[in-house]
Amino acid sequence: MGRIFEVRKSTMFARWDRMAKQFTRIGKEIAIAVKAGGPDPSTNPALRRCMQNAKSVNMPKDRIEAAIKRAQGKEMENFDEILYEGYAPHGVAILVETATDNHVRTVANVKSHFNKGGGALGNSGSVSFQFKKMGVFKLKPEGLNAEDMELELIDFGLEELGESTGEHGEDILVIRCGFTDFGNMQKALEDKGITPLSAEVEWIPTTTVPVNDEQAEDVSKLIERLEQDEDVQKVFHNMG
Repeated sequence: MGRIFEVRKSTMFARWDRMAKQFTRIGKEIAIAVKAGGPDPSTNPALRRCMQNAKSVNMPKDRIEAAIKRAQGKEMENFDEILYEGYAPHGVAILVETATDNHVRTVANVKSHFNKGGGALGNSGSVSFQFKKMGVFKLKPEGLNAEDMELELIDFGLEELGESTGEHGEDILVIRCGFTDFGNMQKALEDKGITPLSAEVEWIPTTTVPVNDEQAEDVSKLIERLEQDEDVQKVFHNMG
């Protein structure tokens, strides 16, 4: 009985850690959006996107409002968004998006994570050419006709439309567009009265590197190390 409890407790703490990391990431995104476009979501599309994403990870409304208010304060740090590129073990390409108020600390930590994880930090451009920067919108499929949407959204930059499975096994409709069309797609969905579950900019691999289970575990350990860093926002890879 005690053993079962320990397993459940470990799972619960892992879920809390993941949620805390998500809240921190979105808090930084809100700060960046407010600094760039102001605190009013009705006139700041980037902030609207952040708020949608906050709701998708069950971030409480009062925490969202507190993050917006804090971002307006003079004492709020200025976060710079920096992309780091490198290789994990077994030739897998890695992109690391960060938001930092201390470049020296961040690059030292990211380099250390790569080294300890059996990889190597590269120069700018050494890896990103293997990815395509895209807007990714996830929607609830209820009440939506995928074929009709595909025809309606082509003029707004739609490149891919497909289905996926959410964290809890639910069906999700996934829309991808070019990075430069992100704003057009966001507005098109808003005009249709569709509120996405999430709206993110992601690096999608154009080619993948096949790995076996043991190699995948090596790569996953490095990704986990990177994701635990307080300055890291997202990690992308081309592991197949």
